[in-house]
Amino acid sequence: MKKVVAELTEMLAPKGLAGQITSLWTKHTNERLPWLAQKKELRDYIFATDTNTTSNQALPWKNRTTIPKLCQIRDNLFSNYESALFPNDNWLKWEGSGNDAVTKEKRKAIEAYMKNKVKESNFVTEIQKLLYDYIDTGNAFYDVEWITESTVDAETGEIIPGYIGPKLTRVSYLDQVFNPIASSYDDSYKITRYLKTLGEMIEELDTKPELSYNREVVMKARDLRQSISTYSPEDLNKVAAFQVDGFGSLYDYYSSGYIEILEFEGSIHDKESNAFKKNVIITVIDRSMVVREARMPSWLGKSYKGHVGWRYRPDNLYAMGPLDNLVGMQYRIDHLENAKADAFDLAIHPPMVIAGNVEIPDSGWGPDSVWIAGEGGAVTELGKNLAPIVSADNQIAALELKMEEMAGAPKQAMGIRTPGEKTAFEVQTLEMAASRIFQQKIRHFEINLLEPALNKMLELARRNMDGSDLVRVMDDDIGVVNFLSVTKEDITASGKLRAVGARHFAAQATMIQNLVAISNTPIWQQISPHVSTKRLGAMVEDLLNLEQFDLVSDNIGVLEAAETQQFMSQGEEDRMVADATPTEAPEPPKDV
Repeated sequence: MKKVVAELTEMLAPKGLAGQITSLWTKHTNERLPWLAQKKELRDYIFATDTNTTSNQALPWKNRTTIPKLCQIRDNLFSNYESALFPNDNWLKWEGSGNDAVTKEKRKAIEAYMKNKVKESNFVTEIQKLLYDYIDTGNAFYDVEWITESTVDAETGEIIPGYIGPKLTRVSYLDQVFNPIASSYDDSYKITRYLKTLGEMIEELDTKPELSYNREVVMKARDLRQSISTYSPEDLNKVAAFQVDGFGSLYDYYSSGYIEILEFEGSIHDKESNAFKKNVIITVIDRSMVVREARMPSWLGKSYKGHVGWRYRPDNLYAMGPLDNLVGMQYRIDHLENAKADAFDLAIHPPMVIAGNVEIPDSGWGPDSVWIAGEGGAVTELGKNLAPIVSADNQIAALELKMEEMAGAPKQAMGIRTPGEKTAFEVQTLEMAASRIFQQKIRHFEINLLEPALNKMLELARRNMDGSDLVRVMDDDIGVVNFLSVTKEDITASGKLRAVGARHFAAQATMIQNLVAISNTPIWQQISPHVSTKRLGAMVEDLLNLEQFDLVSDNIGVLEAAETQQFMSQGEEDRMVADATPTEAPEPPKDV
């Protein structure tokens, strides 16, 4: 048996960089186990239908109701975050940093190309998934990759091209580890876990040469699975130190047909060769073999992966989420709700003390039941105190209000007005103050996730684009759809893509409210002689996103009014001429 164990150990043991990367994965996974346990408890509460699946199951209550307050806050935050990120179709802007970059043609080509790719690659759907991660765990991870999709016609064998371009994908927080004490996520190495079938890896050797997988290593992994099949499960249990996440045992893993991939991105010191490898991608399969080692292809000099946190901790890149410190309050709400329900049940169906000789009716305890007590017999009810029931309702209402406020989701966000009579200015001031946390958090998501992801997509397009791409654009001047041929040169310029949805949304709401408020005061009468109506019209057009309708133009109202007056005068003149023109007398009737 020792010989078998030695053979398997030699066959499966990680070697060189594969061993270092596997060790890093195991180390960081074990370090964050308490954090993962917290995320699991929160997830249990969000999707719970009763307390049997939550930590409240330990309480000795008969009732098992859960009030889904955490789930409601989650949905409220998500709907408001999404509406702020994408308030209209013009949330994406190009800001050039040079004379050539800011030309109308460059801006139009870049914005048209990116809007087209955002739509075709289901970008908004992936952002929705990332928003849920942002709310549920406080951490959202993403990756940007170049996709070349095609299908083969079964009858003709013709290759039909599909989507070609950059694509944003969500990365699960369960499938990635990094150095949590690094200065930033970009400065830390990252290890991402993937699962593929052996057939997929063999196919990718031919269909995705850009991955640069080592064919010999992939074939070795295939042969290893055939060799492992000659050993019994008991033999592999002897080398249980080598475990793969998500599989019951090592034998189950090698029998499953799947290959686990650990992809390292960053800089690492190779202990065997004593070489420092900077900005490399190292792909490990089966936690034992390196199938790829290459320089990062990005022109940005770093990984295409990114991360954003909701509430950062000091010296720890794993951020808190808006719901994390509300779990205890949810526990308390469910505790009060079920304690109240049990107390109410006791008040309706109280336990009884039967003393002496009492004849219990066949119908039992209930309305109109007749009990016959002999000498010294008595029936006494216990527990009819209803005061805790009323108190519990008040406590639950107070806790629910506090939870919404602490998550940055005030009730005004759901259209529920706070009590008390207020003036228009007071309402505006309160709404701005109440949504301050909400605006800051969604602006943070926009700046630290949405914008970097868009610029990484554009960089990928510049690096991988071959030939031209036909994109659909709307001609604002004539209001029809055109198709624009975009080349690599058209989208190459110095500048940056900006996601201005949430910021524009908040800024325009504030400015319009302030403008309306001041225009209804005596101050406006004093300053109106010094206010440019042309510039005011341009500002309103920009704030309300009315550029496509071309409503604002110099003195256009005066010109159109003159034109209307001219037509009215012409019509009046034509009517007067028609009235002054005599009509021919009717012919006399003919004699019959």
